[in-house]
Amino acid sequence: MASIQLKNIRRDFGEVKVIRDVDIAINDKEFVVFVGPSGCGKSTLLRMVAGLDQPTSGDIVIGGKVVNALPPRERDVAMVFQNYALYPHMTVDQNMGFGLMISKVEPQTIRTKVAEAARILGLDKLLDRYPRQLSGGQRQRVAMGRAMARDPAVFLFDEPLSNLDAKLRVQMRTEIRALHQRLGATSIYVTHDQIEAMTMADRIVVLRDGIVEQTGTPPELYDRPVNTFVATFIGSPAMNLMPGQRSANGVSLAGSGSLDAVPAAVPAECIVGVRPEHLEIVPSGTPGAWPVTLEVVEFAGADTMLSCRLGEQQLLATVHSRVNARPADQVALRPRDGCVHWFDAASGKRAA
Repeated sequence: MASIQLKNIRRDFGEVKVIRDVDIAINDKEFVVFVGPSGCGKSTLLRMVAGLDQPTSGDIVIGGKVVNALPPRERDVAMVFQNYALYPHMTVDQNMGFGLMISKVEPQTIRTKVAEAARILGLDKLLDRYPRQLSGGQRQRVAMGRAMARDPAVFLFDEPLSNLDAKLRVQMRTEIRALHQRLGATSIYVTHDQIEAMTMADRIVVLRDGIVEQTGTPPELYDRPVNTFVATFIGSPAMNLMPGQRSANGVSLAGSGSLDAVPAAVPAECIVGVRPEHLEIVPSGTPGAWPVTLEVVEFAGADTMLSCRLGEQQLLATVHSRVNARPADQVALRPRDGCVHWFDAASGKRAA
């Protein structure tokens, strides 16, 4: 069993507290993504699991065994780095087998494992090439093949796609996910890209300033963010957040617009959240509609992206059709039923 537990992990660099009492449990064969803005501590957590850094306090448990004192080679983990970390003077074959060679694995076993990894990743015709002769996507496959050849219990990915172009990132996302399903190893994947997190993860851990804000499946985080940070970090484009004031008649939005159906738990000072894809254009005068002024209209194929004003509030809307409108036109928007999120204005926490 390659389950992983991070128990009360803290990491300090002098007076700077980078990781603050983090508890995370990862199941055997699970694909978990650590996501968060730059500096949130996600790569530091990954390096501690790998043994490249040590926690100030707390325990790292892999397969039921505390591994704090174990060096990286004894943890049965393999890491794929952001910059590939390939040896430029070695061929693809030599790079992929290097970890096994320094572990004194038999040459015939090395050849067998490298050949199998190369076949799975489509590298079998590139084994005699050097890294300088490869594209970025091919180099990343070599880095993955080197990790695969070791047949580890745990795969660790440290922003492996950040150096690739957009089209190749989409392709490699699919390949990494398919590779995980094929090998069945426990995987931790670090990224700042929430699209990667949403499309790849069994579960997502959202981090901010060294603490875990929320853990859950992609639908759980999308449908029920626990606070305004998670609400705006998960989802693209980000959720619209609007200050609201509760009264006997419902909630009045800052500047213009209102909502009538308000849960009892919503406080007097609240924040109303609506995702851009949950706003729809309705005829002017429709009950509950918000009159907005268009500022930017962007054609995006199947969708139209609208940047608009509701009083002094900036709103984004993703309409799943073509919109025959121009900047400065006025239209009416309304959130779909059941798609409004409510947060407490003082704490930012989910209210209903």
